[in-house]
Amino acid sequence: QVQLVESGGGLVQAGGSLRLSCAASGRTFRTYVMGWFRQAPGKEREFVAAIYWSGTGTYSADSLKGRFTISRDNAMNTIYLQMNGLKPEDTAVYYCAADTSLARITTTSSSSRYWGQGTQVTVSS
Repeated sequence: QVQLVESGGGLVQAGGSLRLSCAASGRTFRTYVMGWFRQAPGKEREFVAAIYWSGTGTYSADSLKGRFTISRDNAMNTIYLQMNGLKPEDTAVYYCAADTSLARITTTSSSSRYWGQGTQVTVSS
């Protein structure tokens, strides 16, 4: 079992920044690949970024590269999503996720997926 708890969402003006956090726990969470997704009203959930607990590789949706950055703090068992240059179209519920492989974490769902409860990000124009 893996438990994921997000925090850091809120209301921000266009052009501003937010940093989301996801605290992971559970006996096996370090064996999972971690990721961020978002779901805007009326739209499907979409992949944002992914990261391993070891190594230096990160993976991001092409449309968000340069504005969104995923990182981790192993000592805190936490991953982060730094979001800069926020736009109204970034308004969504952001979800932390864990899955068994990079191939799986980049899909919108899988049978081995764990999800956090989500945190709302609202960007005003």
